[in-house]
Amino acid sequence: MVPPRVYVVGPVSWNLLVHVAELPPAEPHTVFAGWHHECLGGTSAGKALNLRRLGLGVSLCTLLGDDDTGETIRRALRPSGIDLLVRRSGNGSERHVNLMDPAGRRLSVYLTLPEAAAPVPARQAAVLADADAVVVDLADHSRQALPAARALGKPVWCDLHDYDGRSAFHAEFLAAADYLFVSDERLPDPHRFLREQVAAGKRLAVCTRGARGALALVPGGEIVEVAAAPVAEVVDTNGAGDAFFAGFLSAHLAGAPLGECLDLAATTAAACVSSPELAAGD
Repeated sequence: MVPPRVYVVGPVSWNLLVHVAELPPAEPHTVFAGWHHECLGGTSAGKALNLRRLGLGVSLCTLLGDDDTGETIRRALRPSGIDLLVRRSGNGSERHVNLMDPAGRRLSVYLTLPEAAAPVPARQAAVLADADAVVVDLADHSRQALPAARALGKPVWCDLHDYDGRSAFHAEFLAAADYLFVSDERLPDPHRFLREQVAAGKRLAVCTRGARGALALVPGGEIVEVAAAPVAEVVDTNGAGDAFFAGFLSAHLAGAPLGECLDLAATTAAACVSSPELAAGD
């Protein structure tokens, strides 16, 4: 049986993760790291890697520069079997330094934010046509995939991350999504937001709440809550939301009901935070 295929478009980065006792205040001083490591980052890499771990076929379109960082990212993705579509960046590949505290809070410093210097890969049309779901992540270079997917009648999945209910940057993604995910980090009233989005025509609205689990709503139903799956030790929370998203999408494409989708999402996220990488086992 041929597994479902997902097209993911959005950011991939190479990150230096620095774990500190607490996030530093805005004043001159010295901070000593508990530990640090370098690894793949970016919301689209997190989703793509976890989808592959769950057995789905994945094509990933992202911006990469003709630089050492771009080659490092390519090498890191190669063993996963992800079909990589590269759009050239004119100012280098994306890089971050992330300061992480024990509670999982993050201060992310962008060293390079890539800018597209080449058109969309010609292969995108064929890949989109073959996809069972299209994931369009937050980035200016991703926006072109929204109308392309809609024109083909493909279900569009968008993750708004820390959307506050007002941001103009998110508006196009919010409007185009059939399946919508958001964090409660800046959302004033998650319950109200989910109800408004489903009433406006979304097929699904999900709000993740970190260690407190998640909320989900589908048309004709009531808000369903799932607890976070227990973990023995939280190693690194980077990518937990992307793992949750991937687990849900994988179960959904397999035809699972909402409760089972949420359960797989929670266990996939738990595996992620138990690992120093974006996908457990990488």
